[in-house]
Amino acid sequence: MQTLQRRQTHQVQIDHVTVGSDAPVVVQSMTNTDTADAEATALQVKELSDAGSEIVRITVNSPEAAAKVSEIRQRLNDMGCNTPLVGDFHFNGERLLQEFPECAKSLSKYRINPGNVGKGAKGDEKFAYMIRTAAEYDKAVRIGVNWGSLDQSLAKRMMDANLALAQPKAPEEVMKEALIVSALESAQKAVDLGLPEDKIILSCKVSSVQDLIQVYRDLGSRCHYPLHLGLTEAGMGSKGIVASTAALSVLLQEGIGDTIRISLTPEPGESRTQEVVVAQEILQTMGLRSFTPLVTACPGCGRTTSTVFQELARDIQSYLRSQMAVWRLQYPGVESLNVAVMGCVVNGPGESKLADIGISLPGTGETPVAPVYVDGERKVTLKGDNMAAEFLAIVQEYVEANYGEGGPKRRQGRVIPIRNI
Repeated sequence: MQTLQRRQTHQVQIDHVTVGSDAPVVVQSMTNTDTADAEATALQVKELSDAGSEIVRITVNSPEAAAKVSEIRQRLNDMGCNTPLVGDFHFNGERLLQEFPECAKSLSKYRINPGNVGKGAKGDEKFAYMIRTAAEYDKAVRIGVNWGSLDQSLAKRMMDANLALAQPKAPEEVMKEALIVSALESAQKAVDLGLPEDKIILSCKVSSVQDLIQVYRDLGSRCHYPLHLGLTEAGMGSKGIVASTAALSVLLQEGIGDTIRISLTPEPGESRTQEVVVAQEILQTMGLRSFTPLVTACPGCGRTTSTVFQELARDIQSYLRSQMAVWRLQYPGVESLNVAVMGCVVNGPGESKLADIGISLPGTGETPVAPVYVDGERKVTLKGDNMAAEFLAIVQEYVEANYGEGGPKRRQGRVIPIRNI
């Protein structure tokens, strides 16, 4: 396995979750419920947590929302969910923290956007109050700068200074520099106000892939704070998934990024958990972490006119993911299991042998039998209409034998060794 070089950062503790340096890259998500509806918000946090989100952010935008945060925390505790909650504050955060101290205590981290705190001395006072509150209650803070809500006074100051140069930079470059300066200056203000460096995480989110890569490379080279990655508005469906994967994979491969969030716009009525699945699959397909057994499956061609292998691949992937809530506790290490579902004789036997467990289904015109390979050896040949159920039973048997108590593969999931830089 290759060694991935990670940025050396301060480590930030968010309840039981450690962020930074050699800690695993953390998956984060955010609710889209009305936080004033404590029941709906708690249920969505639990759903996101069950899907694998290790930190969940909630909107705290009104007195009604702030008043319900402690109830949401209690509801989660009652459900056995200890996932840390992050309060997302804009415009009125200092007032809500002041008026609702139970909200301030119940959150595990505050997200503060310097561009939305306020202007001038009044803005400085608001920022100072939020930072001092975090320090008082020993809470972590993410200083999150966004392209769409950059501090305009800072942007103007830097634009004016740029225009005075003999060779001014392009306005886009100045804006990207302003993002970084806003984050770094705000972090220094927080430290000066008494918040320890090991309580601070930074982010500089934009919506363009190339801009995000450039900004985070620069930011990462100029500080030792952990960084939260994500396109600020990734988009919907395949566009959002592709854009997020393209940007984050480049940065993660360079050792940049300590928490990630995939900001997908969900289809109407679609579960919010899709963004968690995508985040996990980015990390797992890169070999950085293991979350759930993955299924290798061929795309199909003229040799596979039957839909049997497609249906089986879909059913197996759904089955494995649905089982993880239980398997994660019963079978440590099962998240690194690799299953192959192949559609014909061309690559089927070879891919099946390389997987922990694999099945090679018959293609068009092939003998209607399906050999099953376990740890590279042909174990049994399935045929008939009950192949899917029989193969699932073989998978379950394999998991119990290999990842159960005393099993030869009972261990933590595979990760790439990390070397700090």
